[in-house]
Formats: sequence, C-alpha cells, structure tokens
Amino acid sequence: MSSSENESVGVLRHNKQGHVGVVTFDNPTKFNAVNYDMWCALPRVMAEFAADPDIRVVMLTGAGLKAFVSGADISQFKDRREGNAAEAYNQATAAGYAAVLNCPKPTVAKIRGICMGGGLGLALNCDIRICSDDARFRMPAARLGLGYAFEGIQRFVDVLGMANTADLFFSARIFGGADALQMGLVKQVIGVQNFDAEVDAYVQMIGENAPLTLAAAKRCLLEISKNPDQRDLALARSLVQACFASSDYQEGREAFAQKRTPQFQGR
Repeated sequence: MSSSENESVGVLRHNKQGHVGVVTFDNPTKFNAVNYDMWCALPRVMAEFAADPDIRVVMLTGAGLKAFVSGADISQFKDRREGNAAEAYNQATAAGYAAVLNCPKPTVAKIRGICMGGGLGLALNCDIRICSDDARFRMPAARLGLGYAFEGIQRFVDVLGMANTADLFFSARIFGGADALQMGLVKQVIGVQNFDAEVDAYVQMIGENAPLTLAAAKRCLLEISKNPDQRDLALARSLVQACFASSDYQEGREAFAQKRTPQFQGR
C-alpha cells in the first residue's frame, strides 16, 4: 500500500486491488477526519487512478471499523479556516470534492461507522454508496455555525431531493442506515459480519466489466447532471460509438455466445 502523504497523524492512502483503485482516509484517532494535506492529496490520487488503464472503478473508504469519514478536521479550523488561510483551505476542499464528483470512472463509497459533515459530502459525490448496518450519518453544519456552499447543497438536492436535504441541514440530526436507504442516500445496507466481503465483491464485479462501456456510461451520467446548455453531448456520443468499434465489443459477443466469462482489455 502506498501513501500519498506522510504526516504523523492523518494520511490519505491509496492502492490497487485488481481493477479497483482504493482510496483510504486514514486518521483513526479522529474518526478519519480529513485534514488540509489529505484534501490536497485527494485530487492527485483521483487523477492517478483516472489515468491508470488498469483501474476501472474507484472505491473510497475509511481506515478501521469506526468511521468512513467524520468530516473535516476541526482542530485545523482556527489556523486554516480563518483570515487569509481560509481561501486556500476552501479551494482545497472544493478541489477534493470535484475530483471525486468528476472522476471519469465509476466511484463507490464503502461506508462503515461514522459518516458526517465533509464525509457525508464526499459520499454524496460518489456514484454509488453502500453502508453497514452500524453506519451513522449527520450533517452538523448548523451545530458548528458553518455555511455550506451552494454547489454542495445542490448535490444533496440532486441525490436526496429538496425535503430530505432541508431535513438534514436544518435538524443536524444523527440517523442510521434505514433512514439513509429510505431517502436514497445509500443503495444498500449490509450487516457488519458480511460487509467487507459483499462490498468488495460488488466493486470487483464492476471491475470485471468492459472499461469502455463503464467510461461511456459514466460520461453520460456526468453530462446529465449538468445544465442542458453546458452538456458535451458530442463527447458522450463519441464514447458510446467507441464501444461499438472496440475489440471488447467483439469479445463480449463471443463470450456471450460461448457462455464464458469475457476478458476485456479496454480497447
């Protein structure tokens, strides 16, 4: 496993597991709170995975059993989010969120334990979210006196709807997996005993699929999320057409006819 930062406390780690790129928020003494250096590292890691042809899906997770990400590291707020330093901090967090949201490959949030604040925002920027039955969610901005950016709230509305977003931001309440599933925050809630095995099997299943098809589908999803006048439909169409012109398309047809598992090469 490689580390993108070498702070004594709080690092962003990344490694490859077959065709899966894994991003691990590792700050267990603070329930995997994200510090400034981790925010800065996140775009670099996501770009590395995006450029790696072996990686077909990216999974975000937290170190240990207690948390996905508990939010931004509040201990840095006095030094990093006040005065002249605030703009640099805000730019780093915005870049981190954008790197996840705009990743050209499928992204999955593997959520166990605490997922709050900035961690909840990160999870919402993934394509798919799966949580354990001991997961606990919260948007605590109203308890901290923080303002939450328009773009961030827009993402919540896009995924959860207006009423659920209002509930989370106005109440700042803690809720569990059942509520998260009901409001569409997660795709699935899994018992802790089987959580690692089932989520890892799911992302490996995605990783076995045709990378050009995954890329085309992800690009269409990204364009759909934009305002109509900002969509690059030509790019989306070109990626779809590339699938039909690919060797993988021939491999997929032959494997289906021969009732065997296809071996995709991404070309």
